[in-house]
Amino acid sequence: MIAIIAVLCSLSSPANCHEQTVTTSNFADISMQSCLMGAPQLADWMNQHRTERLAAWRCVLGKKDGRGA
Repeated sequence: MIAIIAVLCSLSSPANCHEQTVTTSNFADISMQSCLMGAPQLADWMNQHRTERLAAWRCVLGKKDGRGA
């Protein structure tokens, strides 16, 4: 499984940023190459979370440990 870890910043407080795993079961078929190129699924996810700005993302194999930045 490839997890997409996004760094999200609040639009109302740009210095307030945190990491969040955005991978869901809908992303089960994502490839590492697709993830590294920006994963169209990530854009769809961001459209549903309009109060935050995507500052960065990374792709990791396996699951994230759940701790934020």
